[in-house]
Amino acid sequence: MVFKTNKDKGNTGLGMAIAYFTSKGYTVSIPLNDTQDYDLVIEQGKKLQTVQVKATNCKTKYGVYQVPLKSCGGTKGKTYKTLVESYADILFILTGDRKMYCIPCMEIKNKATLNISKKIIEYEVHI
Repeated sequence: MVFKTNKDKGNTGLGMAIAYFTSKGYTVSIPLNDTQDYDLVIEQGKKLQTVQVKATNCKTKYGVYQVPLKSCGGTKGKTYKTLVESYADILFILTGDRKMYCIPCMEIKNKATLNISKKIIEYEVHI
């Protein structure tokens, strides 16, 4: 999967997350702005959960997909938030080979990046 721009990457990840959760029977809500720690709210039954969506085409030198877990901005690209400091319940990841993962955020201890290694494979999901 080729992402032409970061915006394209984000939109593709968000679209695939919506497709996945909808196919599993969740009601999916999209926040009105992008200042919160999550990209989606999903509801099943009476339970609401927040979802942070990440998409990546980046691989390590060992050929393993890698996902950045920090948000940067401003003129100097300073880190202003990491996933472990956020209020998201679930991390949804889309990789360049079209694989998807749903990981409970409380399981993630890394602050900067997450490698899609054997530990993460158990969280792979399918539509």
